Amino acid sequence: MLLVPCPWCGPRPEVEFRYGGEAHIVRPADPEAVTDEEWGEFLYARTNPKGAHAERWYHLHGCGRFFNALRDTVSDRFTASYEIGAPRPDGAEKS
Repeated sequence: MLLVPCPWCGPRPEVEFRYGGEAHIVRPADPEAVTDEEWGEFLYARTNPKGAHAERWYHLHGCGRFFNALRDTVSDRFTASYEIGAPRPDGAEKS
């Protein structure tokens, strides 16, 4: 069973959580000013890395909070979890 490390509740079974997509995606400041291509990229373009990947998770059957976590896409193991708004712990920026 995959254990997801909630920053507030500690490691819990994956069935308590819902995946919220890639972390650190910034919404355009003025959505009316972006082109259709830019809006499409914001909505659909995501990275698909081999290795550490920052993801957003929601602890549905626990504390009810959203948080970010780093998960290795090769081993499927979590290496860190952190609050929304905090910098990525490994210092890597989204490319």
